[in-house]
Amino acid sequence: MSHAGGAAEPRDDRCVRLLQEHDRALRRLAASYERDPSKQQDLIQDIWLGVWQALPRFRGECSERTFVFRIAHNRAVSHVDHWHRRRTDSLDEDAPLAASQPDPEHALSIEQRRERLQAAVQSLPIGMRQVVVLTLEGLSHAEVAEVVGITENNVAVRLTRARAALSRLLGAREDR
Repeated sequence: MSHAGGAAEPRDDRCVRLLQEHDRALRRLAASYERDPSKQQDLIQDIWLGVWQALPRFRGECSERTFVFRIAHNRAVSHVDHWHRRRTDSLDEDAPLAASQPDPEHALSIEQRRERLQAAVQSLPIGMRQVVVLTLEGLSHAEVAEVVGITENNVAVRLTRARAALSRLLGAREDR
């Protein structure tokens, strides 16, 4: 959603507002690209630096949400490329889930499913991972297409393939 009067809003104030509005979603996005918590934090900071730097060029041709996710997508892809080129593997541990459940057994079950899903999403090829993560964040096919730079039909195809791959991956892990 576009913020009314956003053009007159000072850049620092606008960046803080966007941070507050999108912080949780972008933390989930970063976690889907990077397992290592310290590298996740670096990625999040890089995303917010990118947003702050790009704000003067934002002309309202898309929603602020799409604008933020486009920057996040580009920074996350660059982050993955950077670490892949350095041949450095992320730690196998995922970031802990912030919310706690009253029933420890139930909470453990939910955490294990979340970790399995996150690992499965992380193992997808980058093109599929992008559409899954952005779709899980509630972006429409049109918004995902705009962020990633592909057609809506291509989004649908990638999403279908990603769902099938996730089903296979999660089914295989359940059999172990």
